[in-house]
Amino acid sequence: MTLEIEQPVPAVVHRTAAEVRADRIAAERRTQAALHVAVVTLAWLVSVPFLLGWGVLGAQREDGVIMLAALLAVVLPFTAATLATRSGLYFTGGCYVVLTLAMLVASVSVVRS
Repeated sequence: MTLEIEQPVPAVVHRTAAEVRADRIAAERRTQAALHVAVVTLAWLVSVPFLLGWGVLGAQREDGVIMLAALLAVVLPFTAATLATRSGLYFTGGCYVVLTLAMLVASVSVVRS
């Protein structure tokens, strides 16, 4: 004799259309945020070394260009961290915060020398 309680519960869960749509919107938002972070990262990787090279290897040392490179070295990773964190990419945002702090130390040492 079996009780009704002992019958297995079906493991299939049906999702509503609103839940499916919300997942698609969230995935699209994360993808868009990842693309924005990638663009900021590429701008940072190209602009900072170019400006540092121009400021140091030019005819004379240009302090304004080096200050601009130091500013971009801090601001661009912070921008990427903000974009990632606001879009729910918390691990990526945390990595960019650590990178911002490392670039802050590097920027201070470049400007002081």
